[in-house]
Amino acid sequence: MVIQSNMSPERIINAWGETAVVFKKYILPMHSKQSLETLVGNELLVSLLQELNSVVGSSSVTCIEGG
Repeated sequence: MVIQSNMSPERIINAWGETAVVFKKYILPMHSKQSLETLVGNELLVSLLQELNSVVGSSSVTCIEGG
């Protein structure tokens, strides 16, 4: 599964605890239920998603349709 912009920090950290360091780095609320796209601007969103997915070893290549 790929971490996506419509996911909340709370959901992401619950699934992948190792991503907490990325949220700390970007000074983002880790227990927020708001989506990433709501919490951060478009400029930051792309790099944030890349870093989060890098931490969990996920990319669009590892994602399969429907799962």
